[in-house]
Amino acid sequence: MARLAQTDGLTDVQREILATVRDFVDKEIIPVATELEHRDEYPTRIVEGLKELGVFGLMIPEEYGGLGESLLTYALCVEEIARGWMSVSGIINTHFIVAYMLKQHGTREQKEYFLPRMAAGEVRGAFSMSEPGLGSDVSAITSKGVRDGEDFVLTGQKMWLTNGGSSTLVAVLCRTDEGHPEGTAPHKSMTTFLIEKEPGFGQVKPGLTIPGKIDKMGYKGVDTTELIMDGLRVPADRVLGGTTGRGFYQMMDGVEVGRVNVAARGCGVAQRAFELGVSYAQQRQTFGKPIAQHQAIQFKLAEMATKVEAAHAMMVNAARKKDSGQRNDLEAGMAKYLASEYCKEVVEDAFRIHGGYGFSKEYEIERLYREAPMLLIGEGTAEIQKMIIGRRLLEEYRLQG
Repeated sequence: MARLAQTDGLTDVQREILATVRDFVDKEIIPVATELEHRDEYPTRIVEGLKELGVFGLMIPEEYGGLGESLLTYALCVEEIARGWMSVSGIINTHFIVAYMLKQHGTREQKEYFLPRMAAGEVRGAFSMSEPGLGSDVSAITSKGVRDGEDFVLTGQKMWLTNGGSSTLVAVLCRTDEGHPEGTAPHKSMTTFLIEKEPGFGQVKPGLTIPGKIDKMGYKGVDTTELIMDGLRVPADRVLGGTTGRGFYQMMDGVEVGRVNVAARGCGVAQRAFELGVSYAQQRQTFGKPIAQHQAIQFKLAEMATKVEAAHAMMVNAARKKDSGQRNDLEAGMAKYLASEYCKEVVEDAFRIHGGYGFSKEYEIERLYREAPMLLIGEGTAEIQKMIIGRRLLEEYRLQG
């Protein structure tokens, strides 16, 4: 077991789950990840293996067929999976956010209908807030849902759906003006719709098109897509929670746990980069000795290890705070910000340690170097995290009188 990124106070069950996931990562993911990534191939066998392990139902309550585990357990599993290949953790993360939103905000019928099949990995989730022209400004969404009898009719274009093609359930945030007078704050007139669809690309159901995979610099294997709604009919009983106007709060709750997840991914990628760097430094010889014996390289390794340890500690703290029932937007924002920035820096240092070989597709660090930047923008950019952190600090430290 590695010395870095250990977590105190885990139960025997948590340790057993993590050991199982880590063994799966070492045997089933790391040996094939780079080859699959270079081909931009969906990791079907890996996903099937994770379904068998029960990872898709980790946080779904036992009454719905899941394992009923904590956010901490889930985040530590994600850390292990991202250490193997970050794209696989992305396939699970969007599914997990939709399952979490259903668990927290769904009606009884919605939970009973979706959660058992989500726990088994039969129904796979994706969610969508962003649109082509708005980025982080969620309050500016233009996609609309208009009531028409027993249905809502949805129109608009969504962007950056992880699992957009492979998913069978998409939680989509749209503007609904039903019951909201003109002048209502934008975030109070948004609704989350649960859209069931067939996997694949093109027109996947009447009024719903998934154009195809977006070609990306990194984060390959997993499908990232657009979603186009043109007169898509959704039954009123597929409004998350059964009430319109609650979508913004539901999505933000999901993104809050998603930020812990992105922090965990940053921790996992940074750990793998450190492992690759410290291993290569002991094998590569210059000036008659391994480069690990040069002080310049030892300084790099010291800085990398410290960043791995600090990011892991903040991620664990944010997860435990959420598990305790406390508000954790400050801690989640800090953990996501720090872990993603440190991940980028640790990966770059490992890349530098590899020298010219780091630029070769033959070496794993080349893949990590292209994957790390996604964490700087996923679930809210670093700048958005700093805005959230700053506002929360001013709330906590408001001057009296």
